Amino acid sequence: MFPDKLKSYLLEVQKPSRYTGGEIGQVCKQKAEVRFAFCFPDIYDVGMSHLGMKILYSLINERKEYWCERVFAPWPDMENIMRREHILLYALESGEEIRNFDFIGFTLQYEMSYTNILNMLDLAGVPLFQKDRGEQIMPLVVAGGPCACNPEPLADFFDLFILGEGEEVNLELMDLYQKMRGHASRTEFLKAAAQIEGIYVPSLYEIQYHEDGTVKAILPHDGAPSHIRKRVMTDMNQCYYPEHVVIPFIEPIHDRISVEVLRGCIRGCRFCQAGFLYRPFREKSAGTVCQQAVTLCRNSGYDELSLSSLSTSDHSQIEQILDQLLVYTAEQHINLSLPSLRIDNFSKSVMEKVTTIRKSGLTFAPEAGTQRLRDVINKNVTEEEVMHTCQIAFEGGYTTVKLYFMMGLPTETDEDIKGIADLTQKVVNLFYDMPDRAKGKLQISISTATFVPKPFTPFEFEPQAEKSEILRKQAVLKKAIKSKKIKVSMHVSDISQMEAALARGDRRLCAVLYDAWKNGSHLDSWEEFFDASRWYEAFQKNQLDPAFYANRTRSYEEIMPWSHLDYMISRKFLIHENQKAHQAQTTAPCRETCAGCGANQCLGRPCF
Repeated sequence: MFPDKLKSYLLEVQKPSRYTGGEIGQVCKQKAEVRFAFCFPDIYDVGMSHLGMKILYSLINERKEYWCERVFAPWPDMENIMRREHILLYALESGEEIRNFDFIGFTLQYEMSYTNILNMLDLAGVPLFQKDRGEQIMPLVVAGGPCACNPEPLADFFDLFILGEGEEVNLELMDLYQKMRGHASRTEFLKAAAQIEGIYVPSLYEIQYHEDGTVKAILPHDGAPSHIRKRVMTDMNQCYYPEHVVIPFIEPIHDRISVEVLRGCIRGCRFCQAGFLYRPFREKSAGTVCQQAVTLCRNSGYDELSLSSLSTSDHSQIEQILDQLLVYTAEQHINLSLPSLRIDNFSKSVMEKVTTIRKSGLTFAPEAGTQRLRDVINKNVTEEEVMHTCQIAFEGGYTTVKLYFMMGLPTETDEDIKGIADLTQKVVNLFYDMPDRAKGKLQISISTATFVPKPFTPFEFEPQAEKSEILRKQAVLKKAIKSKKIKVSMHVSDISQMEAALARGDRRLCAVLYDAWKNGSHLDSWEEFFDASRWYEAFQKNQLDPAFYANRTRSYEEIMPWSHLDYMISRKFLIHENQKAHQAQTTAPCRETCAGCGANQCLGRPCF
């Protein structure tokens, strides 16, 4: 339970149940040989929605000698109390300070959470820099998740990073620790851990730079491998999935049960990092999906079930899954949702199935307003498909549709920006021209985000548009929208530039990150707390320029800060896709033809 010292302060903070533990489904143990603090670098409400935490929490806790506990970032009201009263960051299950754990593990979901990591380590009383933790083997500060594909801006703060999927490698790491603890130093353990496939130990690599600031060489030492290959679960039907989850006391961001139906993506959208990081494409069978869904619903009591993936409607047995699940969900009055739907394979049959219990709004992502630009980004969606999908939705009773677009994409012109308004206006006109349309007030929402170039995508070479250009393009879009039925929201460009800088940054950004945190930066993914001036000051102090990382075109020959990390996507493939983008040429989905990205090497066979 939470520290006794905190009890008298709980009524002074918002949502005190964020900090108390004791939820239904939490795992408590009398003793454990190895203890793992799973830290989500954001608040409880966000972290308790995270599927990866639920999987690894249950996986580790099924081993009787290991104990995984949950840790979240406190909201500022609680942080102020903790610092004032000298209360160190603790785990929810036991209430024990996490500095006494064997592993302090963070999931890296979003670059703008990096300052939260430093803040949580500081709250825990753990030295922020790896070099300052001495040779005592514990606690080891580790991290995994999608942003581990370029961990260099965090390299000075972590003992090691886990690349790829964690179900097997996390337990292998803990087994090695249990074997070596008591007769090995931190350095000795890290050298041994670096031999596990998927483990990257940054202190075992020297980074050299050219005079222009680009990376000259990445040199391993002490027997570390020259390239670190990500881990992949090849059989999703045999992959661990929990039967129980912790039921939060307060409503999280996504208050539902999620069942993962597949990993990877067949589409190859050139801006989408997740679509490449999680390759190859692997499905669970319809039977496995349905069995896991029913088990979790029965054990949790949730009234909403989500089928989770990057593109759920691409599952080859999606109709069979829905047919089987709807018998159970209809009987139990459970809402079934598919949050990741593609415009080009959204059918009337699928729509009718997912709206049997409760109808809500639909969300689609054309990403670009013109066909030329959709071809550049390899979206493989036509205007006809957009209109056909919206027609199906309107005929099915929908009056609310949300459309996602990006701004600042490579080769984008003002005509492409105006195309967003034109396409959306056509959707509005479609609704009012239909004689058998849904009754009710139409609302079309446009959400635009600034393009952020990410590692291991064909656009990792591309510059991000500068802030002044994004603001100009936002003004062009606002002027082009004529209908009151269209509501538009736009992303803050300062945050996007910092995200891009961190996403493509090198190890020198560790100093920038530290100074930004010292300046007061944390909870940066919350717009009310983000202050760009703190970041610009930190860059200036370290004689670095965020534009060098965010707004610069990179040559095909340049060594990237992540060039020693192997996510099974070949550089030759990324270059070829980038060249095709500049010619507005598309690449077919993986299920139709193999484009030779290299991801099938882990399967030992063709993906399809």
